[in-house]
Amino acid sequence: MSEYRPQAIEEKWQQRWRDSRAFEVTEDRARPKFYCLEMFAYPSGHAHVGHVRNYMIGDVMARTKRMRGFNVLHPFGWDAFGLPAENAAIKNGIHPETSTLANIAHMKGQLQRLGISYAWERELATCMPDYYRWNQWLFLRMFERDLAYRRRSTVNWCSSCQTVLANEQVVDGGCWRCHTLVTNRDLEQWFFRITHYADELLSAIDTLTDWPEKVLTMQRNWIGRSEGARIRFPLVDPSGTGGSTDIEVFTTRIDTIYGATFVLLAPEHALVERLAAESADPASLRASADRFRRQERSARITGDAEKEGFSTGRFALNPFTGEQVPIWVANFVLGEYGTGAVMAVPAHDQRDFEFATKYRLPIRVVIQPEADGAQPLDAAVLTAAYSEPGRVVNSGDCSGLWSTDALVTMAEMAERRGIGQRTVQFRLKDWGVSRQRYWGTPIPIIHCAACGLVPVPDDQLPVELPRITEFTGRGDSPLASVPEFVNVPCPRCGAPARRETDTMDTFVDSSWYFYRFCDAKNSTQAFDPATVAYWGPVDFYSGGVEHAILHLIYSRFFARVFRDLGMVNHGEPFARLLTQGMVLKDGAVMSKSKGNVVDPDDMIRKYGADALRLYVMFVAPPEKEVEWTDAGLEGAFRFLMRVWRFVQAWREAVARASGDAIAAGSLSDAERALRRKTHDTIRRVTQDIDPRVHLNTAVSALMELVNELYLFSEQHTTAGATTRRMEEGLAVAGERPETVAVLREAIEALVLMLSPFTPHMAEELWEGLGKSGGIVVEPWPSFDPEVARADEVVVPVQVNGKLRGRITVPADCDEDTIRAAALADPAVAVHTAGRTVKKVIVAKGKLVSIVVQ
Repeated sequence: MSEYRPQAIEEKWQQRWRDSRAFEVTEDRARPKFYCLEMFAYPSGHAHVGHVRNYMIGDVMARTKRMRGFNVLHPFGWDAFGLPAENAAIKNGIHPETSTLANIAHMKGQLQRLGISYAWERELATCMPDYYRWNQWLFLRMFERDLAYRRRSTVNWCSSCQTVLANEQVVDGGCWRCHTLVTNRDLEQWFFRITHYADELLSAIDTLTDWPEKVLTMQRNWIGRSEGARIRFPLVDPSGTGGSTDIEVFTTRIDTIYGATFVLLAPEHALVERLAAESADPASLRASADRFRRQERSARITGDAEKEGFSTGRFALNPFTGEQVPIWVANFVLGEYGTGAVMAVPAHDQRDFEFATKYRLPIRVVIQPEADGAQPLDAAVLTAAYSEPGRVVNSGDCSGLWSTDALVTMAEMAERRGIGQRTVQFRLKDWGVSRQRYWGTPIPIIHCAACGLVPVPDDQLPVELPRITEFTGRGDSPLASVPEFVNVPCPRCGAPARRETDTMDTFVDSSWYFYRFCDAKNSTQAFDPATVAYWGPVDFYSGGVEHAILHLIYSRFFARVFRDLGMVNHGEPFARLLTQGMVLKDGAVMSKSKGNVVDPDDMIRKYGADALRLYVMFVAPPEKEVEWTDAGLEGAFRFLMRVWRFVQAWREAVARASGDAIAAGSLSDAERALRRKTHDTIRRVTQDIDPRVHLNTAVSALMELVNELYLFSEQHTTAGATTRRMEEGLAVAGERPETVAVLREAIEALVLMLSPFTPHMAEELWEGLGKSGGIVVEPWPSFDPEVARADEVVVPVQVNGKLRGRITVPADCDEDTIRAAALADPAVAVHTAGRTVKKVIVAKGKLVSIVVQ
């Protein structure tokens, strides 16, 4: 019997797959398509097991669908622009292109050694001009439609990365990449008008029925739709009369406006600088505002930071009461949310209440609760804000209204009087895409003194990155230091002009790559709409949950842009989403900085790729975290050895019996039981892979089948008098034809079902069984529901939640019979004797739960 040598077997089949182009596909409209995609990789150098788990999950899905008759597109590529490569250039003097391409070559080899069934002929890297040319083309189409625009704004600034960050890239007040505390700067920046699609992005979330609920919740919260009103509070000039400047506030509780006793401005609000300049102590007010801006942003949002503020010494008019109310600047008001100004109602908003209490500002009750037993609110003794609905009081003509009615009435009053209007506000802000770095897509705009912002003509795309030899990471964009790049004639008037020197946020690259894979070699357009109409949308997309409000929401935005350009026929790019769990080692997420990474190449050299794949798929459900252990990998390897020995022992007998029909009527009880187990395993594994994606339980079912095969062989064949004799392949010639036929069916099904998990060994075993052409072209095994149906089932019985026995009953047994059998079981009766049975719950075929007292 041949030995299992995984490394030699894996190298053999990987080469055969390459030679035969086994996983390359074209559009075939006669077959159903399946587009399987894992989030492409940033080429950081060496992939560890935590990275490749996602690729293994996708490969199981792709291989299974391929065997089930689908035309499967399963591509891979590289998210190759980004800060780490440029930072490495600053630190080590290695050009980003050099290090990136070297890293891609290494990581590609790792994935090939794992046997991932990628269509490598569609491989792309976003740092190549033939890709980022189309970033630039799309930017120009968005510019034409006012979806790309430039304005001066307060932006998030990372002093370490020396670049701007989008709101979504600020995590807990720090840079998403390096965790440096983010500060604010005023810069001219390019933006994508994602807010144009805010309503649609929000409402369409309800159609994403195959996305994890936690991701949908994160997206709903990030888009953050609020219905309310914008109300103008006139600024009072120092002489005490109303001035020409209004402070516009956004509120969702206009019913409480009579209780607005002061106005709060964000430190970023444009009016703060003017009020400081007009104050008696400009330097002090500016210093306080600057200090607030530098505070950790997440703490300002959540209220974890101590609530602080300062008075501007100025007043505004409450447009409903006519009263002058003081204007303060507060650290918990954010410039990017709403209007950056808040009408403070301390009696009915907890943050306002805490602020008013701290600074001794007036508190006025304008909503009284009306619940049974509720005591009237008294501002003098109030200990917390009352923010629930109630009866409106102290509110002029609106007093006596229920607060929900007052929301409508007061909004209408504001509109009639011209002091405000109803509106919808979103937390989502336009996407700032300017980056002051080198290693990204150049923005295809030329600045002309006479013509203004001039798009680069399409026939001059791509605007390629110039070769830079020195990287400092300081000052303006590195592109600004390359005169031959910057200085160009204006495409319109021919006068001297200068190129835009910012590059695009690298999330632009990843927001449409899934379309490019459909038509990766197209040199005349980003992709052919007809080709994408065949492949799109992506049927199964997998990646980390950390991309829920970055990559995923941007990709949904881009899908709508392409749709409105007439290039795709759908609005949602991903039909189904799986967010895989992290791989932990020693209780922490694998990372180079922690020194706890596991290199898949090391494991392949020791155990083979198939054992690694099987272990990672078996150890936990795909969406759950995995705690890595070497012992678990060793266990997976031992299981594959068991499979190998069993198939090798029976392969000649099975090969001789290939094609023999199974005469069901002549089977023994043991043969019938093994056949039932085989068909039931096919049923379970098929459903566990798709649609459930319960890959760990699919592997568990295969392990159960292997145990059953060993048991059957030992107890019911002449070859199996001892495990050792069976494993050595002795004395199989005298078996009943029915026995060999049932074993053949089970072994062939086992090998086919293992192939998505352990493709190399499965191919080798399949070839050893006398099969030609390879498993890649074999259909998935089918099951007969009647054969798979159990004659009897074992049902656990609990008493007061504790397992007390098991009963064996006919599979089609009714509930009354099951209930009677459970109560009559001697092991159960011990725990019910002398006690009153209050309830017997029967989950048919699964569990009996008895409640006694």
